Amino acid sequence: MKAPKNIYRKNFTLITASLVLITVSFVIGLIIAYNLTAKYVENEFSSKKVEVLDQTSKPYNDFFQLKIPEITSYQGFLDSASAANYSGTVFKAYPFVSRILFYDLQIGSKPTNVTFTNNRGISVKAIYQYKSKRGAVRGLKDMAFANEDDFKHMALKLSHFISTADTTRLPTQDEIFRTFYDVSPDKISYLNIPRREDVKIYQSLLDRREGKAFYKQNMMTFLLDANKLKVRNNHPELYQQVTIEPVVYDPLDIDNGRKVTEAALTGAFSNFKLYFSSTREHLDKEIDRRFLPIGSIVLLIYVFMVLITWLIYRNLSINLKIFKLQYDFINNFTHEFKTPVSVIKIAGSNLRGDAELSERQRRHYGKILDEEADKLNDLMNKLLSFTQLENRSITIHRQEVSLKAFVKGYIETFKIKYPDFKVTSHVEGVDAFNTDPVLLGSIFQNLMENAYKYSHPGNKELDIDIKQERRNVVLRFADKGIGMAKAEQGDVFKKFYRIENQYNQNGSVGLGLAFCKELVNFMDGEITVTSKVNEGSTFIVTLPLDN
Repeated sequence: MKAPKNIYRKNFTLITASLVLITVSFVIGLIIAYNLTAKYVENEFSSKKVEVLDQTSKPYNDFFQLKIPEITSYQGFLDSASAANYSGTVFKAYPFVSRILFYDLQIGSKPTNVTFTNNRGISVKAIYQYKSKRGAVRGLKDMAFANEDDFKHMALKLSHFISTADTTRLPTQDEIFRTFYDVSPDKISYLNIPRREDVKIYQSLLDRREGKAFYKQNMMTFLLDANKLKVRNNHPELYQQVTIEPVVYDPLDIDNGRKVTEAALTGAFSNFKLYFSSTREHLDKEIDRRFLPIGSIVLLIYVFMVLITWLIYRNLSINLKIFKLQYDFINNFTHEFKTPVSVIKIAGSNLRGDAELSERQRRHYGKILDEEADKLNDLMNKLLSFTQLENRSITIHRQEVSLKAFVKGYIETFKIKYPDFKVTSHVEGVDAFNTDPVLLGSIFQNLMENAYKYSHPGNKELDIDIKQERRNVVLRFADKGIGMAKAEQGDVFKKFYRIENQYNQNGSVGLGLAFCKELVNFMDGEITVTSKVNEGSTFIVTLPLDN
């Protein structure tokens, strides 16, 4: 009776299908993750330009919101020297300012450039032009700018503010920006903001027809150069190149493999824009960089799932082997029991029969009952001893054993049991051995039985060689039997393992060599085998001499 071979087939098929599904899911997951990463990088290419714009515009915003209003703190009392010092700090901190025009103004009845009312107006006392040259500020008085539209425009806005200002409250930010700032492409003009008391005085001055009072005001015009604005690319992984270009810049010869976007500058640079461009290869590198940790996580999950699948497969394989071994054990063990039981039953039936039995027949049946009972007893004892060895419940009873006499006794026993069994021995270098004779005898019994059983008829020979090597006793059992393949030599010491050959057709439990292995391990030794098919096998047992 053979064990069924398809018990776990569905499980293995399911595991294979699961492995294929996991692999396909892994590949699909990688593709989806890569595409999502590429989409995310492309979205960032379009959105992160705002951050680059903010960083690039920050010096301009600081200049506009913080540095320019410092002029008001002088309350109109700037002169050429202090204006030069102020301009020096501007040129140093804000390189995009190319020139500064300083207007030293007066409000009164003196001949004016711009007339308000009652012959009152604002006049230009002096105009200075400042430039930065080699780190130094160069100033030049130049009255040619007195009739510039910038000055007239600012003077008219100041006149309107004075005539309509509500001095009971502070001006709003919107009023301040509309009156005291003038922002145009590449140019910012600023007039210092008078205090409420000054505004009252100006209003009173405009109402009087007479009087020669004069009041100072300061005005500065900043001429800017957008090309000197430093581009701060805080996302070089996205933008390979960021340049400042005119708003109308729109090249026609853009490479199809280059991705571009743009963002308009504000304020005095409103006629310029930031132009962003990157090659496809540059963006692909960023996609790969961001995809690497995601892909690694997906790969780690895949390896983990494959490992689990392999462990399940390994567990099923072991279970299948155990099942086969247990099935063979039960089958062979049943056979080993069935044969003696059948013989005992037949012998018992004959003894119990009505026919008269002679003395010779009674003795014959009695011998059969005794021999078969011994077989059953030996089988049960071997199984029980094996279990005790595994549980370490056997105690070693050491005594001095004369190896020559011990071996001779077993050879004589086997010659009586198997007359065709030729056994030779040779003991060298060791006479007495302190060990448990029962356990040592079990090793001899099993290895000698094994040598006889697996030898060809007419060639049943065994050579036992015993000698001392260092602090060990080495026992070699060399037969000229059928041998075994190299692939099977590692399995012969496993429980229930049986080599499929003609000598196992009558049934074998598969405990003999496994029992020897457990015995040798229990005695702190080791057992190995070397074998060649049709040439024989050599079992080597090494036991410590101080055993």
